[in-house]
Amino acid sequence: MRFLYYDSVSNIVKGKEIVGVKTFSLSEEFLRGHFSKRAVIPGVIFMEAMAQLLGWLIIYSNDFNLTAVLSLVEGVRVPFNIRPGISVDICGTIVSTSERDSMGRACVYHNGTEIARIDRILYSHFHKTDREELMQRFCYYSGYSPGEIKGT
Repeated sequence: MRFLYYDSVSNIVKGKEIVGVKTFSLSEEFLRGHFSKRAVIPGVIFMEAMAQLLGWLIIYSNDFNLTAVLSLVEGVRVPFNIRPGISVDICGTIVSTSERDSMGRACVYHNGTEIARIDRILYSHFHKTDREELMQRFCYYSGYSPGEIKGT
């Protein structure tokens, strides 16, 4: 079972922003037994999707020389009644960064309308990483090819 809550990365700008897409189908594993009478996408799934993409933006922006670990989330607004069958755009932006951590914000849009938001999300940096492994994972999870991220 994968706990990956975006399908691909559609745009990434080093040090600035990332955009990913996700289509929620009725066959999503997390919907099994979650709500017995009416399938609804849990709000925490939107939070996780935003956190996953913003984490990759931080790693990508630091040339895969560190990994980002979520440490704080504030100002969260998530929908409570979204049914499967929708496609969303997930956007993350780095607000500030230092040697030790990064802060960002993220939103989820459906047909151009914001449906979820995190006002402040902090990541601690861990500098002991396997750069090549992170690059391979990023390519696998984002849909980017190694040639597209060369020179990072």
